[in-house]
Amino acid sequence: MKIDNRADSANALSRTAAARQQARDAAPAPASETASRSASHVASAGVPVTLSDNVRTATVGRGSADFNAQKVAEVKNAIDQGTYRVNAEAVADKLLDNAAETLAHASQQRSH
Repeated sequence: MKIDNRADSANALSRTAAARQQARDAAPAPASETASRSASHVASAGVPVTLSDNVRTATVGRGSADFNAQKVAEVKNAIDQGTYRVNAEAVADKLLDNAAETLAHASQQRSH
């Protein structure tokens, strides 16, 4: 994977993302998407926000115990120093676990 730090690439990506968001905002939402959203709205700075059921489910049960500030600082420091190493085997194991969980969940949803 190539990482490009040039400002023009970042600007182009930013403009592309903004254009996509504007297109999504201008397009009407599909009926299935609208029906799956909750009626609860949260207002922040005068902008209404609707959380989907998926987001609310994902955040249930998450507490401050999931966040280890010391570990975050250690990883950030290692990245800054260029000494951070990714454990490819651990990443692959997690990807496989997550894929298995997703497939099992999808299978359960189809059976109901």
